[in-house]
Amino acid sequence: MGSCRKGHFLSLSSGPRPERYTATAPAVDARILIVGAGLAGLFLALRLAPRPCTVISPAPLGQAASSAWAQGGLAAALHPKDSPEQHASDTVAAGAGLVDPAIAKLIAEDGPKRVRDLIELGVPFDRTPDGQLALSLEAAHSHPRVARVAGDLAGKAIMGALTAAVKAASHIQLIEYAKAVGLLQDSNGKIAGAVLKDRRGRISTFTSPETVLCTGGSGGLFRVTTNPPQARGDALAMAYAAGAVIADPEFVQFHPTAMDVGLDPSPLATEALRGEGAILVGEDGNSFMARYHADAELAPRDEVARAIHSEISAGRKTYLDTRSSIGDAIKDHFPTVFAACMAAGIDPRQSVIPVAPAMHYHMGGILSDTWGRSTLNGLSVCGECASTGAHGANRLASNSLLEAVVMAARIADRLRGEDMVLPTESVSDVPTELSDEALQALRQDMAAKCGVVRDQEGLTALLEHIAALESEFPAARALCASKLIAEAALARTESRGGHFRADHPDPSAVAARTFTARPNTQTQDIQANALETAK
Repeated sequence: MGSCRKGHFLSLSSGPRPERYTATAPAVDARILIVGAGLAGLFLALRLAPRPCTVISPAPLGQAASSAWAQGGLAAALHPKDSPEQHASDTVAAGAGLVDPAIAKLIAEDGPKRVRDLIELGVPFDRTPDGQLALSLEAAHSHPRVARVAGDLAGKAIMGALTAAVKAASHIQLIEYAKAVGLLQDSNGKIAGAVLKDRRGRISTFTSPETVLCTGGSGGLFRVTTNPPQARGDALAMAYAAGAVIADPEFVQFHPTAMDVGLDPSPLATEALRGEGAILVGEDGNSFMARYHADAELAPRDEVARAIHSEISAGRKTYLDTRSSIGDAIKDHFPTVFAACMAAGIDPRQSVIPVAPAMHYHMGGILSDTWGRSTLNGLSVCGECASTGAHGANRLASNSLLEAVVMAARIADRLRGEDMVLPTESVSDVPTELSDEALQALRQDMAAKCGVVRDQEGLTALLEHIAALESEFPAARALCASKLIAEAALARTESRGGHFRADHPDPSAVAARTFTARPNTQTQDIQANALETAK
């Protein structure tokens, strides 16, 4: 495992064992299995060439992936006056004491190379009149370093280029309309592939010597989110059930400016708007951020989200005003935001945009080393479902796409020439899924009691609700992932980064990460090793 800061372990109870599936060993050399078809999964698949791999996508390629919804862009030290050292420093500062400096340095140094890789794949990043990359300033960055496409179309453009390349690649097999519902595991605990469910509910198994989870985050567990609703922490739950170590699940980033227009998921008003001068105002039209932070609109995301939450909790509606700073240019410079506003009956050239915080990014995830390995043999992780130590308690804006491509490249470079052992007979437990009614009730409770501001009373009540649902839906993935987040939030009796406890508003003197693993004899050594490498 890579280096981490000192941390502590939580132990969560495990529910009844669900339905079991068995897979036999493959007769021929199995492909590397990539679960998820967002930026991390597709970039990894392309980078693996010529090694054969299979990509599992729950929807047609390019759809239902959080990556395609990313508006801000990809952060990298590309400006002549910028440097990877400064980018890494900003990343560490934003993470409130929990960013691994070695990981921050690695990602910042590899960032410019990965941007050039994307350019070679056809991503049309914005350019200045002299042909240089046009770089934007976002909150908590000390330099303009966010490469964008048509203002707010970076995610869509990147995914479009990768989708075309994947479809043309002969070494990539694509399985659409399928999702992983369980991880296959042999008698030695090695991950040996996955159990898949198609859109008709049919179950199949896919054996593989190496499985890479690139499934995205956990936004769908919260009532208000900017993520696809299918992103419900399935990777965390599956990996936890198999015995993997989960790191920092309590750290959830709430984007401060989701459009409060009654949609699920909520359209995003990208942070780049504030980078271009947009201001947050109340119903009286006056700005309020200066009352909360010296950097006002360009304060770190957690500070801005809590400020808006405080205004709303006091009964004051909040709005984003782009009229004087961006004006008519919003139509061409931020077409996604403009279209979402117009669809909601709001013309941002003439009116302010109602905004509220929404679950946007899960900074915790499956513990990963510097090469994308989890604590389980045969299982790698990449993207939002992983916890590399890059984001700490508060992700620096636009570092998510950066981390995804940097780590995908590292995983591919490790696996491309690696000798792999074919899996033996393996099994997987697949639990029941929540009913829609139960899921919506859970999402409401997660948003209300494990949201921007938390406390012991609310978190305890949330865990009691989860326990009640577990009796009806044993080991359901959404319940497991929610419990991981809520248990860790309750155990962290301090406020740090995106985790704010109203009953413990100050940070502890020592910054410590959280490590969680399912309690059983098989994972005791894994827990001990994770603690040792975290020192």
